[in-house]
Amino acid sequence: MTTTRPRSRKARTAGADNGSRTSPRVIRKYPNRRLYDTIESRYVTLADIRRLVVEGIDFVVLDRKTQADITRSILLQVIAEQEGAGESLMSRDFLSQVIRSYGSGLQEFVGRYLDESLHLFAREQRELRERFKHVVGVDPVETVTAVAQRNYQRWRAVQEEVFSRLARPFIRDEKT
Repeated sequence: MTTTRPRSRKARTAGADNGSRTSPRVIRKYPNRRLYDTIESRYVTLADIRRLVVEGIDFVVLDRKTQADITRSILLQVIAEQEGAGESLMSRDFLSQVIRSYGSGLQEFVGRYLDESLHLFAREQRELRERFKHVVGVDPVETVTAVAQRNYQRWRAVQEEVFSRLARPFIRDEKT
């Protein structure tokens, strides 16, 4: 059974969240550090990987030699590139706290907490957009900005509280 590579635009976006579950697009990382998109049959950059994420296209990055899944590593490279390119999303303190959480026994908790926080934020944004569809006479940009700022302040307050509680055992250990 031979399969041919689809060339249509629809086929190139395979893996997009279109209601049906398809296998993720495969990106291969070669020993020369280049990334190759097996659907579009071309080398891609981290900017192309970012575009796939923004467009909601499911993909996996495999090391060509070992076949190991290195998707997380590539996504971290995309984040590092974005953080270095302009206005940072993550503060220095936040990044330091994340680094401190590794190996602390609370690593899984912190990871789940951050993941759930982002899911909650995304869900609230979706719900807000849905409500705007039914509201007339309200400036959606102002409202979204105000809600996002409140959500950010709430998230920041919870983040600071959690990390201050996480840091207490380490501060005691350093004093002894």
